Amino acid sequence: MSTPNDIPHRLFLSIGRLSRALRQAGAPGPGHGAISAMATLDSHGPLRLGDLAGKEGVAAATMSRIVATLVETGYVTREPDPVDRRAWLAELTDEGRRTVHDVESVRVRELCTRIARLSDDRRAALEAALPALEALLDEESDPT
Repeated sequence: MSTPNDIPHRLFLSIGRLSRALRQAGAPGPGHGAISAMATLDSHGPLRLGDLAGKEGVAAATMSRIVATLVETGYVTREPDPVDRRAWLAELTDEGRRTVHDVESVRVRELCTRIARLSDDRRAALEAALPALEALLDEESDPT
């Protein structure tokens, strides 16, 4: 039986290892940070660098490096912010959108394959755990 202190440790290791295995599935492409930023731009539309960094939970300097690489590779463009011409917005290109969808598709298929190998009981347990896992992502969620 797990103690309360074992749960965070096991969860941390399991999520990290699963994430790495899914990143390694399929063809090589942009790294995890770049894919995550691209997915955020895909779901939220053009964002200022600081807003994108905030949504990703990274420092603005880190996001600046990620976005610069994405601009160089043609996945993202920098456009002037119509509200504040001193600022700029990062916007996903059509190629960036295709790339993020392709990578997500490969990784979701790999996850589907792994889930399908689980017993019925473990699949049910995984499904039952999803609300708790999703609540861990919501900083303002009720801890109960």
